[in-house]
Amino acid sequence: MSNQKSSTLATSTITRDVRQLDETTGNLYESLVVIAKRANQISSNIKEELQGKLSEFATSTDNLEEIFENREQIEISKHYERMPKPTLIAIDEFLNGKVYYRNPSKEQA
Repeated sequence: MSNQKSSTLATSTITRDVRQLDETTGNLYESLVVIAKRANQISSNIKEELQGKLSEFATSTDNLEEIFENREQIEISKHYERMPKPTLIAIDEFLNGKVYYRNPSKEQA
């Protein structure tokens, strides 16, 4: 996931034509499952990345005043809060054909 691409996405929910979502799979619910699983992957990656960056600030002697005064840590947190939600990123990736998925039950038929 690229931060530059993420910055071009809407940061709030927008109205979608559900008929666009089932064009790829032929089934709206299958498309929603693919999108949901991709959103979970994105969310997990973002969470790991954020925790990695914030762990650099963690010390064993943190007191309450140090936590509130760390400007760089606050800026990092604000950056992640302004990013588009994982679901919006996943929908965009799905609609633009950037998500690889497969359905084993369809492959067996």
